[in-house]
Amino acid sequence: MPKTENNLYEKIIDFDNLLEAYRLCRLGKRYSIQAMEFADHLEENLINIHNHLIYKTWETGTPHCFVIREPKIREITAPPFADRVVHHAIMRVCAPIFERVFIENSFACRKGKGTQAAVRKVHKFMRASPKGSYVIKADVKKCFNSLHHDEIMRAIERVISCRDTLNLFKKVFSGYGFDDGVGIPIGALTSQWACNLLLTKLDHAMTDRHGFGRYVRYMDDVIIIVSDKQKARDCLELLEMELQNIGLELNHKSGIYPIKNGIDFAGYRAFETHILPRKRVIGKARKDLKKSPVNWLRVKSFVAYCKHCSAHKTKTEILSTLS
Repeated sequence: MPKTENNLYEKIIDFDNLLEAYRLCRLGKRYSIQAMEFADHLEENLINIHNHLIYKTWETGTPHCFVIREPKIREITAPPFADRVVHHAIMRVCAPIFERVFIENSFACRKGKGTQAAVRKVHKFMRASPKGSYVIKADVKKCFNSLHHDEIMRAIERVISCRDTLNLFKKVFSGYGFDDGVGIPIGALTSQWACNLLLTKLDHAMTDRHGFGRYVRYMDDVIIIVSDKQKARDCLELLEMELQNIGLELNHKSGIYPIKNGIDFAGYRAFETHILPRKRVIGKARKDLKKSPVNWLRVKSFVAYCKHCSAHKTKTEILSTLS
């Protein structure tokens, strides 16, 4: 049983912590309407949040709901800017505590554990695997919309015992239209960390209890490499069982593939000898960079993406079309 932390609430609601949370919250969003409106009355807004947290009267605001279609159709529930400040304040204090129970090979949210790090780890495992190995490629069905609040809270209570902090988490999870005890908003920082924490139970079950060493998870996407097809079938069954233990289901698209076919994961296609860009990313780049005027931020983003894979020829060909 991991050590639990108490007396966290005062650290979360500390005014300096709220101010730093605001600064983190506006990164990349400084010129959004909500961020500018909040900044116009910054001290007043932070004092208002601070007072509500002190007197435990803080409530979630009205979220912005929208649909994105890339890389797949998903409905996003984004809390208002002021709420996101609270979420950042919570995780500035609680994230280091969550980190203690994460396995090395779980990625997303964590410093130095982004998509490139995830695909590099998969590539390393592929190169170390014997010829003829198989890959289990799986993800959780409607993960964020299926997370049970009681399961999340049990996971948090294993590392945090501060009652006021736990109550604040409960308020966040039950807000934004998720007051029936199932589902948390995809667009919230607290949701991403909570998902990662809950799925840590899956990580430890598959690696510690069942002994699958070549295991990588990026949020709700899981890659496991095993030596033969029968082991892969057994592994997939165990994966499904362990997910059911925390109230989740495998996506029906989950499956078993020969390692020689490569692995499409975390935005890239990994093979035993090299890493390639995802075809969908290349197609989108071709389409986006043909638009006029050229969006130079997207150009920089595409060039940065290509640095992490074997894409020199493709990158040069696409960039040559820019006027």
